[in-house]
Amino acid sequence: MSATSGSTSDTTRTRRRLATAGFHLGAGTLSALWLLPIALVLVTSVRTFDDIAANGLGGLPHSFTLDGFRQAWVDGGQQRALINSMLVTVPTVLATLALASMAAFALSRYELPLRRTLLLLMLGGNLLPPQILLIPVSRISETLGLYDTLYALIGVQIGFGVGFYVFVLYGFMRSIPVEIQQAAVIDGASPWQIYSRIVLPLTKPALAALSALSFTWIFNDLLWAITVLRTDSRMPITASLIGLQGQYVSMWNVIAAGSVIAAAPTVAVFLRFQRHFVAGLNLGAVK
Repeated sequence: MSATSGSTSDTTRTRRRLATAGFHLGAGTLSALWLLPIALVLVTSVRTFDDIAANGLGGLPHSFTLDGFRQAWVDGGQQRALINSMLVTVPTVLATLALASMAAFALSRYELPLRRTLLLLMLGGNLLPPQILLIPVSRISETLGLYDTLYALIGVQIGFGVGFYVFVLYGFMRSIPVEIQQAAVIDGASPWQIYSRIVLPLTKPALAALSALSFTWIFNDLLWAITVLRTDSRMPITASLIGLQGQYVSMWNVIAAGSVIAAAPTVAVFLRFQRHFVAGLNLGAVK
């Protein structure tokens, strides 16, 4: 019996080892395939045009230069485009989260009429495909005199983002014990004091995760930028990449350098808030 038991145990351990090795092999292969295009872009960005023309995009690099970054940054207008992106992204993230946190606080901590209906409307608005709203949004911005301005893009991003953030923050704030609020009311705290001094500090993990997510979404947006903007000097960096490709056509080192510049801010934000990204996957899960 003991010999049979030992043989079964060895077989189980062997199977587990094989399963673990297979998992790591598969995960490593998928990771390599995912990282390969990124590595190709990085290598291409530091090669010269003559090197790429002579050896091809997939060939081994025979040169190293940062001139592609200079051309993309100065001649290609990436500097101006990056400033435009930051002028849109930072105020939008701050304004959207401020509005969403106040709305979520009111909906989660007080018995407001039609509370569930409002939440469903906010969530339903985010389920609409943006393509069917392109023409209405463009016409509205023209009517308001905001077309081809960064204010129009900021307004659109706030309008389409606040509903989702309210829904997420609502679930997080609902998990905060009501006894904390009741104790603050007994001490004479006003609703604004409860929101700013008690609930908001407790919601910092959720706000940090949403800040990183919203920064990535807004900074990388292309659809709304080309819908409400027309002048090249006002385009954010994602839209400027299209112009960069048209300007330099086959100069892949410049185009790759522009792509690296465009990706750098979001990568930096992700690395800074990566643990909040993981925590953000569970936001709103607690009823």
